[in-house]
Amino acid sequence: MILIVIGTLLVASGASADINKPTTAPPDPISVLDLIDATTIISLLAVVAILASSYAISLRALDSATPSRFRILFIWHAFDFLIHTIFEGSFLYNCFFTSAPFDPAVHHPALLTNFLGTSNKLFGAAYGDNWATKLWMVYAQADKRWAGADLTVVSLELLTVLGAGPLAAWICYGIAKKDWRVSFWIVVLATGELYGGFMTFAPEWLTGNQNLDGSNFMFLWVYLVFFNMLWVFLPLYAMWVSFDDMKNAFMVRNKVVNAALQRQKKEK
Repeated sequence: MILIVIGTLLVASGASADINKPTTAPPDPISVLDLIDATTIISLLAVVAILASSYAISLRALDSATPSRFRILFIWHAFDFLIHTIFEGSFLYNCFFTSAPFDPAVHHPALLTNFLGTSNKLFGAAYGDNWATKLWMVYAQADKRWAGADLTVVSLELLTVLGAGPLAAWICYGIAKKDWRVSFWIVVLATGELYGGFMTFAPEWLTGNQNLDGSNFMFLWVYLVFFNMLWVFLPLYAMWVSFDDMKNAFMVRNKVVNAALQRQKKEK
């Protein structure tokens, strides 16, 4: 989902220690520069490295005659697979294996959701200290749900990491091998990505965006809008390419069938 959330990777500074408490909103930054630190730069470089790796893989895996539209889709799905697996996979890891005891003096009772059947622990990035928690706690400044183990987000991420990620990898293989099934599965994955994005934000839209912070340019237009929209426009592009590919296949089939019928009529 959506990751959708590559915005997560643009880690920013300026968050106070209170960010470790999902119930406490971070202070308003003075400017965009206040949100950029070493973690931000490293995160951006990691995204660029993943994109560059996806492109490099395409050069080795694809025939030089591969149409540009399918080369773009190969790079996108390789990028998609790596993001889902590495970054969103780290989110799930923290949700299942990073926790802290619930303290009624510090934590709001609403944070307890009986996650994993546990009523005395809180799970998620807010309660750990590793490279992934640092990434996700920055994105949590814009969307607080990613600081803990929000049930809707975790449910979507399970499908994304365990389903969408491997499917994206297979699509890359299918494009390289010119598998006739690939266009169908591109549409399946793109539909899932769009649905996942909607289900990630629809609960917030229906409840007045209680967990979202769009108070500054970085949070609103970079984290919440720009990076999430990648998982809208590129899946739509993938669906358009696949539609055109399947349309062409059916047109060829129809011509072959019509030619066969014409021959049968002449023979009679």
